Amino acid sequence: MYAKEKRVAIVGAGPSGLAACKHALARGFRPVVFEAAASVGGVWRRTLASTRLQTPASAYRFSDFPWPPPTTAEALFPRHDQVLEYLAAYARRFGVMERVRFGCKVLGASYVGVTEREVAAWERWSGNGEAFGDGTGEWHLTVRHGGGDGEPTYRFDFLILCVGRYGVPKLPTSPHGRGPEVFRGRVLHSMEYSAMAHEDAAELVRGKRVAVVGAGKSAMDTAAQCAEANGSRYPCTMVYRSAHWMVDPKVARRVKFLTLTSTRLAELMVHKPGEGLVLSLLATILSPLRWVTSKLTEAYFKRSIPMKKHGMVPDCGFGQASLGWRLGILPERFYDMVNDGSIELKKCGSVAFSADGLVLNDGDGDGERAAVAIAADVVILCTGFDIDRPLHDVFSSSSPWFGDTIVSGSGDGVLPLYRHCVHPRVPQVAVVGYVESGSSIHHCEMMAKWVAHLLDGGVRLPGVRDMERGVAEWARWGRRARRSCGGFFLKSCVASVATWYHDQLCRDMGYSPRRKAGLLAEWVQPYGPTDYAGIQ
Repeated sequence: MYAKEKRVAIVGAGPSGLAACKHALARGFRPVVFEAAASVGGVWRRTLASTRLQTPASAYRFSDFPWPPPTTAEALFPRHDQVLEYLAAYARRFGVMERVRFGCKVLGASYVGVTEREVAAWERWSGNGEAFGDGTGEWHLTVRHGGGDGEPTYRFDFLILCVGRYGVPKLPTSPHGRGPEVFRGRVLHSMEYSAMAHEDAAELVRGKRVAVVGAGKSAMDTAAQCAEANGSRYPCTMVYRSAHWMVDPKVARRVKFLTLTSTRLAELMVHKPGEGLVLSLLATILSPLRWVTSKLTEAYFKRSIPMKKHGMVPDCGFGQASLGWRLGILPERFYDMVNDGSIELKKCGSVAFSADGLVLNDGDGDGERAAVAIAADVVILCTGFDIDRPLHDVFSSSSPWFGDTIVSGSGDGVLPLYRHCVHPRVPQVAVVGYVESGSSIHHCEMMAKWVAHLLDGGVRLPGVRDMERGVAEWARWGRRARRSCGGFFLKSCVASVATWYHDQLCRDMGYSPRRKAGLLAEWVQPYGPTDYAGIQ
């Protein structure tokens, strides 16, 4: 069978799945995209009515597909519906929409033809170092069709997983008898609340006492939306243990945040995986400069945003937060709503439920000291996501060994994937879009380009042991980054080393990593999606 006739499956039609399909098509393949929902867009299909991009549109875009011309001052941070339309337009422009099978949920994937023991003994990825192996093994996908056509099994030669990180909610644990089961109102996770029709979400909170648990981006957006609906008559109570760095976009623009974080010069100040002795010494020498820059930025934000007045100064420094990308954009008029009583902020050590709402404690929850009762009719848990579950669940029913292998090493701060795309011991599978940063769509596209070149033979992988050494370099870097962030580090976050990571992908694909015109521009101009438009 010719390579272009090989059967390629893509799971998910969010931004990463669209990019993976587009670039596979560009290399001559005819992939099949399985999407459980009725439209493309991934997480952008289920957002609050007020949700906007957290990064400027110029950074959150595909390299060869610009946004339509802005028509309003707010176009710098497009609304959720504008993002959805942008993604759909991309899919239509490059023929992706015709390859998507909507209403098809992948229930499980099993590798057939080679035993797990044989796979574990291979010295080359997929047996021979090539994307499709020697033709012995193949993936069988069990798919549930929304139309009620049963659960047929489909056979593929290569599997690209674009399932994202935000599909399984993480729910807090509570002491026995003090959990949601004792509450007489309604408890739901922010994922469920965001997935509701906007009219239904508004009706749920209107005229009710709402408590929001959490202090991240989703918590602040949810609290702001509830405050807009009810005002000070029924204030929304936001309960949190520690505040996050949430910045006003106008303030962020004034400090040229992208320039501070997206240049090669900025990357010289941080340690990088596999950097070598010279760059390691240089990063150590320049670290005081990065510290001073971060402290000056932090001081400016504290002076410009009334976080200290309201007890919302984060426990970690701004430098730590930016390294681990624990950052977000402050909802419009958030602190105005705090000032007028529409939002009440309550910091605590632990949270438990009662019949009438929540009980807050200053300690760890074992004692009764300083207990504060918060009356509520609705509690919305903005407590994050189990980010490994979507990947693990693809394999859990049929090939649990592969699932356990691909999400192992959780203490390292990164998934054990070579180039963040393929596991050395899991054949004929690529993961696109798991990495985290300020502009995840940019990294998704670069990964999609790399995987498409791998399918076409344009990327030659080293032996399994060398791949594992590459994974180990990133694991060591992840542990170091996590320590540097004081634990405030998003798993597989490449925000501080994005250009370094893209350099690796470019070299693998046979392209020069130097994408700027001139030496000065190469070092001081921010890198962004359009710099990689020539890589197809």
